[in-house]
This record gives sequence, structure tokens and C-alpha cells, in this order.
Amino acid sequence: MLTVLSPAKKLDLEPVSFPGEASAPILHKHTQILARAAKKLSVTELQNLMKLSDNLAELNAQRFKSFRLNGRSNSTKPAMLTFNGNVYEGLDAGSLNVSDIDFAQTHVRILSGLYGVLRPMDRIQPYRLEMGRKLATERGANLYQFWGSTIAQTLMECTASHKDRTIINLASNEYFKAVDKKTLNIPVIEVKFLNIKDGEARNLMFFGKRARGLMARWIIDNRIEATDDLRGFNVEGYKFIKSKSSAAQMVFTRKQPPPPKQ
Repeated sequence: MLTVLSPAKKLDLEPVSFPGEASAPILHKHTQILARAAKKLSVTELQNLMKLSDNLAELNAQRFKSFRLNGRSNSTKPAMLTFNGNVYEGLDAGSLNVSDIDFAQTHVRILSGLYGVLRPMDRIQPYRLEMGRKLATERGANLYQFWGSTIAQTLMECTASHKDRTIINLASNEYFKAVDKKTLNIPVIEVKFLNIKDGEARNLMFFGKRARGLMARWIIDNRIEATDDLRGFNVEGYKFIKSKSSAAQMVFTRKQPPPPKQ
């Protein structure tokens, strides 16, 4: 069973100590092609490509200029400790021990516009390149065309040694769209997290993202390797709703908590 997550735009670039050893991204040759293309973009072109503010455009243009194509950079850091959005707050990767990390390395993958498929401990350099962006290369006009069947093939290879080869999709639509369905001939289970308020079950982005991270962490902590065992997920009040679920989708609901304090 393989759990798949999206990356985050927000990055934590502070140096940090961690147990275990970092690994090299498995699709680095593809990353080199994209990085070369991004390096050629002006600040204005990058701003238009990713709809960035002036400051963010300057920052990310500098990041690509400084990007080391061989991956050997002092600014690298494991992916799960670099991404810092709502999903990764739920994952809380900084508190994993060596045994947890070993399990995550074989059971969790992060999809990426620049890196394609990342293991949690793969070293990444600072970047921003969402999967939905139209960065043109010799492989096509956008990243979906660039990655083609590569991501799907890689995920299948990652599950080759798993007794249950099912993919648990905790990624966003933008990122899982990059997984070619014609190539991927193993089962996929979508997971939906709903919050109930005034009798209405709603899919709220903030809570949903955090719940994806919480489930990924629960899978790691409990060494979950069979899809049926996912029904036991009960973190922060969520519970499995059999009547709303199907073979292709698992639904979890809870009473909606108050909004987070600003």
C-alpha cells in the first residue's frame, strides 16, 4: 500500500538535524531538464508563469539560477521536512524516529512538479513549480505533458514489493492528475474528509489538507499496509462512514471544530 501526498508551496528552509540518512531523488534526470528550462526564464516570465508577486518572482528566479543540476547543494533538505503547509503540519515529520522514517521511505510518496515523485527523505533544493503550470519543454507545453507516463510508472515500481499494491490518494486533484490512468493498472482509493456543521457535511480545504497529513502520519505510526485497516483512522474526531464509502472512495466525517485562531 502506497500513500501519495501533494507538496506545499510554503517551505521551511531552516537547517535541522534528523535521524537516518537523506536520499537522492529518483527522477533527478527529469528534474535536470525542467530546471534548465526554468533557469532560462526571466523574472517577468517566471512571474507570469506562476502568477507571483514581484517579491516572490524575484525570489524564485534566484532559486532557479542557484539550482544545482547535479543536486549537490548545501541548501538541500529532506522533502518531508522542507514542505511546510497544512498537510505537513498534520504529518509532523520532525517527530518521526528512525523506524518511522524507514517505513515512510517505502510506503509514502510526494508528487512534485519539479521532481515528479519524491520519497520523504529525498534531498530537495528550494523551488516553486506547481504541477498545473505551463512550463514548455521539448516534451510538451506543460508539466502534465512533460511527465507523461513517468510518474505512474514510478508509482507502480514503488509498489512492486508490496503485498497490497493499492495507492491511497491523499494528493490534490492538480497533482494526481499527473498520474497517467492508462499506465497505472493498480487500484487507487480516494479519501474524502468531511466536517459536519448544522447537519451539513462539507469539504473544507484547510481541514481537509490537515486531515491528509494526519492520515499519512497515522499510517506511518501504525504501520498500515492493508487498505481495510484504514477504516480504523480516528484522529482528531474523524471516523469512517461505511454508508458513504465505496470500493474506490473512503469517507471520513467529524463534527466541525471552531475555526483556528489567527
